[in-house]
Amino acid sequence: MKSWLLLTSCFLLLGCANEQEDIQAWMNEQAAGMRGAVKPLPEIKPFPVVAYSASALVEPFKTSRIEPERKVTGGGLRPDPDRRREPLEAYPLESLRMVGVLMQGNVAHALVQADRSLHQVKRGNYLGQDYGVVTAVDETGVTLRELVEDMNGDWVERTTTLQLQERREAGR
Repeated sequence: MKSWLLLTSCFLLLGCANEQEDIQAWMNEQAAGMRGAVKPLPEIKPFPVVAYSASALVEPFKTSRIEPERKVTGGGLRPDPDRRREPLEAYPLESLRMVGVLMQGNVAHALVQADRSLHQVKRGNYLGQDYGVVTAVDETGVTLRELVEDMNGDWVERTTTLQLQERREAGR
């Protein structure tokens, strides 16, 4: 049985050898007529040199094209950028409520509620986001002097009052 298996495998190998010889002969025949051809590169055309003359013009993406020029005025009103900010300057003035007044000798302190915490405010403290400094505290409210920037870029002073908020009774 082994000899028969060996004999069959030899015939199969001989059959494969003939097919490969045929393929190899066909490939040699086809390769004889082939030649590689590379097309020449196209000729490079010289372009005319153009001088760039827009370097003196305003850049198109600069903010100065969009925003108007700001004039620096000699009017001395402007906020102090180096001053240390106070905690109540983080809140807009509309969100602060004056809920009471404390007197210590001749000095009046206003009780101002921001979120859920109370703060004591006296003359000279700062409130709100418009650089508001407290100029007066009395039983009815707190008077502030704020610095606001107008359309021309100048700083303008305005006076604002934070009124005492009376607590509403549940029955009313």
